[in-house]
Parts: sequence; C-alpha cells; structure tokens
Amino acid sequence: MILMEHIVREGHPALRKRAEELSFPLSDVDRKLCEDLMGYVINSQDSELSEKFDLRPGIGLAAPQLDKSKRIFALHITDDVQQAISFIAVNPKIVSHSIEKTYLPSGEGCLSVDRDVEGYVPRYARITIKAYDPDGHEFKKRLKGLAAIAFQHELDHLNGVMFYDHIDKEVPFKDIPGATPLVRD
Repeated sequence: MILMEHIVREGHPALRKRAEELSFPLSDVDRKLCEDLMGYVINSQDSELSEKFDLRPGIGLAAPQLDKSKRIFALHITDDVQQAISFIAVNPKIVSHSIEKTYLPSGEGCLSVDRDVEGYVPRYARITIKAYDPDGHEFKKRLKGLAAIAFQHELDHLNGVMFYDHIDKEVPFKDIPGATPLVRD
C-alpha cells in the first residue's frame, strides 16, 4: 500500500523529468505500479483509511510522484453529474481540446506539494484523450470539468511540469481570457 512517505515532494528530480513511454505487454512490476497508483487514490478518499494511514486525499497520482519515470497515472473522481470517473492511463495523450479554458477558483493542489500555492491554473475546459489500460487496450474519452482539469494536471507530471508553472507569477489571480471558473457544488 502506498503511503504519503512514498510520494516524492517538490524539488525531487523525478518531478521535472519527462517520463518514458511503456511498451506492451506491461511487466509485472509495471502492472503492480498501476494497481498501487489506483489503490492510493481510492484509499485516500476513504475517510477511515485516510485517517488511519495519514493519507492526504487525492483524485490523481502519477508514476513520477513515486520516483518512477513511466507514463502512467490513475484518476478516481466524481464529475459534475456525479458519475464516477476512474481509470488508469498508460501512455496518455490529449488528441483534441476546446478553445475555451477553465480553472479552479480555489486553485489546484498536489500530493507532491506540501504548501498552498495560490493562483489560477488555466486548463482546457474540454478535452478528448487517448490512452491504454494496463492490458494494452486503447481507449478514448471526452472529459470536461474536474475530470479534464485532473487529467491535464496528471499529464503535466508525465512531462516534468508542476501545476504552479502555469500560474502568473506577477498576478496569480489574473483574469484568464476566455476562461470560465469551474464551480463545484
């Protein structure tokens, strides 16, 4: 079981490196990594397990956050219409995106960042993604709202980019042209 102590923190070189693509079939080690990533995000959202094991709740976790330079991440969230979005993405890509942008008014957080970083993080409002599941089956999804934001956040991890790299350093809460804030109930 992954604990907070296994997640590398900002400043660690793994977080600034472009992760490597994987080939199929995945090795047993890589399949276990997929399970561990998903296990953490599910366990961290369970209040009893989260408290017992001192897990910070998260909706996504990428392999580089475990010091593994591999293009894998797990997402486990409930979107704006309360439908569960839960998948492991191997070698993920954004194949198209909206012109419209969005952002979380409260800002983004990250399991690898132990401080509050204020500011708007511009993201595409809608994206179409392509990835593979751990068995090597390709899938495509259209994501919007929090799912689109989370996918982009995790994809950034695979490219050595941190969420705060997108924040305007001079004016963190600067208006983002063409962006609508994502308001969650």
